[in-house]
Amino acid sequence: MAIQVTATDLPEVKLIEPKVFGDARGFFFESFNAREFAELVAPGVEFVQDNHSRSAKGVLRGLHYQIQHAQGKLVRVVEGEVFDVAVDIRKTSPNFGKWVGVRLSSENKRQLWVPPGFAHGFVTLSDSADFLYKTTDYWYPEFERSIVWNDPEIGIEWPFDGEPMVAAKDVAASPFAQAEFFE
Repeated sequence: MAIQVTATDLPEVKLIEPKVFGDARGFFFESFNAREFAELVAPGVEFVQDNHSRSAKGVLRGLHYQIQHAQGKLVRVVEGEVFDVAVDIRKTSPNFGKWVGVRLSSENKRQLWVPPGFAHGFVTLSDSADFLYKTTDYWYPEFERSIVWNDPEIGIEWPFDGEPMVAAKDVAASPFAQAEFFE
């Protein structure tokens, strides 16, 4: 197998670490293999869209989700480093309202599988970061929702001091108590 998969404290959210082959010339690894993903991470998942964002240091994006057309996301960083977060927002889950965070970087080459039913966000820790992610459904702006990044009910321990740079939609995000959730 070319990947090692580890369940996080939220068992459906998986940390994926590729086997990297390196020498004096550089390195090579499979960044995605549908057969291994289905066998080791999430069977029956089909990705329909690839996205790429670049963010400056201190930019925080999230916590985002789509209340209809929920998206699973396979995320990774190809330049720089981020702290990536998933929050379980499925009301019937024993982990409802709990979060998990991991560092993803171009150095560690880790990926995170964030299944549908979770809010997702990240903050850039390096001077800049290029963030790539595959999604299981298309973007529908009318169904996009955002939970405020620093909601005390969730209590995410973001690894930075001060205030992050956030988009207007994230400034206007809902507190956790008023957010729309999945059943």
